Amino acid sequence: MGKLNIDIIKQLISDGSVRWTNHVMIKLLQRNISQIDIERAILNGEIIEEYENDYPYPSCLIYGINIRGEVLHIVCGSNGKELWIITAYYPDNIEWKEDLKTRKEKKE
Repeated sequence: MGKLNIDIIKQLISDGSVRWTNHVMIKLLQRNISQIDIERAILNGEIIEEYENDYPYPSCLIYGINIRGEVLHIVCGSNGKELWIITAYYPDNIEWKEDLKTRKEKKE
């Protein structure tokens, strides 16, 4: 399938064509992130990293804003018909630059 397109991802969210695994639901509960937070962040979001070779479907990292105005990162994958939410988290300034869109260089 190759690269993911943010417009297709947003359409899958709008259509309700989303899969939530048990794993992601546990992580969301632990991180105090709601499904509505994720949906809102994707709908106003942008792809900041792409993982075209992920298995079983290409995936990407989306930067978006949740319902409380906080930055949220969502990792999701898609086969073009369904969107799989893999994980979501609040980015920090340890791994991310000030814009919370660019990873910091790893120090060796």
